[in-house]
Amino acid sequence: MVVREKVKDFNVDHIFDCGQCFRWNREQDGSYTGIAFGKPVNISFETYMEEQGEGRLCIDNIDEAEFEEHWCGYLDLNRDYGEIKRILAEKDPIMAEAIKSGQGIRILRQDPWETLISFIISQNNNIPRIKKCIESLCELFGESAGSFRGRNYFAFPKAPVLARLTEEQLAPVRLGYRAKYIIETAKKVAADHAGAEPTDTEEILQTLEQLPLADTAKGYAYLTSLCGVGPKVANCILLFGMAKHESFPIDVWVRRVMHRLYGIDEKDMKHMADYAADHFGSYGGIAQQYLFYHIRQLEK
Repeated sequence: MVVREKVKDFNVDHIFDCGQCFRWNREQDGSYTGIAFGKPVNISFETYMEEQGEGRLCIDNIDEAEFEEHWCGYLDLNRDYGEIKRILAEKDPIMAEAIKSGQGIRILRQDPWETLISFIISQNNNIPRIKKCIESLCELFGESAGSFRGRNYFAFPKAPVLARLTEEQLAPVRLGYRAKYIIETAKKVAADHAGAEPTDTEEILQTLEQLPLADTAKGYAYLTSLCGVGPKVANCILLFGMAKHESFPIDVWVRRVMHRLYGIDEKDMKHMADYAADHFGSYGGIAQQYLFYHIRQLEK
């Protein structure tokens, strides 16, 4: 187990229940168990300074080397969210209130391939069903990641595996029309790897990450060329899988909050995107997460 004291701006509910990830589940003790980097872990946080969201972070089933190599970056622990919140809160009273709702949010640095497929599955779907589909996909086609706390876990399936499947083979996952998107996207990503079909997920991830993503617009253009990837899904991949924090995904919840609190026509997504770019700038994606969490709390 790895323990870190005096971690600030951190809340497990805010992080794992704000629509950015789908393989983390809340335990009865308030901690979250999930899987990343092919390994199941449990993350808990004991707050001892409520106002600053400061407390003790515990990650079970990893060691210090794994923390430094993977988990510190995954949880975005080196970023000063206190300063980001200060900057965003000064934008307007609406954002200041949204930050109070989800003050412990951090943007996870997730696996780009898993993020790509997960958000294709998310289209016209609700979070419980998305999670169920992803778990079924992993159980059927992913490699075993062993047992942890009495449960069996499976890694996210590699792209070559998905590329070889048929829609009939994916039918038990109950993906509907998304099954075709996943197969075609897996084939396209594989074909884009130096003109040859890769045999390892790491190669495919490098392909995605080495595409022209230094310029977010170019990365967006590539992602929207993939089957089943529209504006919302592309921006989710850029934000949650590529750490492009200016990306502002617009889903039904964001349309609702931008209409209800900012007065923008709920159908005018271009206006919303332009407003977010002008108003929130390089922190647009982080602002989106505060707003997403806030509107869901308001409508509970």
